[in-house]
Amino acid sequence: MTIKKFTTVSFFLLIFLILNNTFAQNLSVDQMKFLTHQWEGERFDDGRPKVPSDILQRMKKVTIEEAWGVLRNEGFHNQFEGGWQPLHDDVTVVGRALTVQYMPNRPDVADQIKQKGLADGEIGNTNSWPIDRLVEHDVYVADGFGKIVDGTLIGDNLGNSIYAKSKTGVVFNASSRDMEGLSEIEGFNAFVRAWHPSFLTEVMLLSINDPIRIGAATVMPGDVVLAKKEGVIFIPAHLAEKVVVTSEVVRLRDLFGITRLKEGKYTPGQIDNKWSEEIEKDFSKWIRDHMDELPVTKDQIKELIKKRMW
Repeated sequence: MTIKKFTTVSFFLLIFLILNNTFAQNLSVDQMKFLTHQWEGERFDDGRPKVPSDILQRMKKVTIEEAWGVLRNEGFHNQFEGGWQPLHDDVTVVGRALTVQYMPNRPDVADQIKQKGLADGEIGNTNSWPIDRLVEHDVYVADGFGKIVDGTLIGDNLGNSIYAKSKTGVVFNASSRDMEGLSEIEGFNAFVRAWHPSFLTEVMLLSINDPIRIGAATVMPGDVVLAKKEGVIFIPAHLAEKVVVTSEVVRLRDLFGITRLKEGKYTPGQIDNKWSEEIEKDFSKWIRDHMDELPVTKDQIKELIKKRMW
């Protein structure tokens, strides 16, 4: 058997195993590790990458542009999606993706999924099953195939349950209802395609914690979600720390540059181009002299210096 034929057969065998394991379940631990092989850190029991909460907290200060730039440089060109109608423009959502796939209802398939799920211990309607799996710092990310009318995945009751478990929010390629009630949940945010008063109908749950597509982005379970006013970016778990550290270095260098420009020590041409050795040395000294006053914690700055991140 040629390498090409072996690769093709292996690929279709993997797809078969994934589909055979789904039906509102998630990838096996081995399958999850296979598809997220570059993550070397801690994982949840189901194999989902568990990016540390410290990285998630620091991620809140990262801009979409900074994250996008790092991912592009690493060859990840399909991780951003815009065009949302967020519940709040000023509430950032950061967390680990719990992915869910919905599809237009097909009774024979939907009945089988529900029967198997209930037999396996799931409770209630299928649209509540993903919520039962949420843990703190998860973000419920669902592809609801862009359905608006009768595509409202949650209202304020489910929204309260989601926030109680995750302390974050949701990203839905679909709609939601009860905008007024959801807006009263302090700290919660929802990035949806639209708002509509209808109830969810003719939609079936296909899988939980499988790879999904959100618009132009491919999302893996455990990706770090960074959702802000301008859009949502899905950061592969193994690149989350690099995104955070790069942002922190950029933040410090920008502050130094602005400070020195205001002081008249350097010209705009000197700051906007590659810095000279003299400026780099001045920056390093400035960092050490102002460590307690900067927008990055002292411990993080010390780590950046230790690793020579600039």
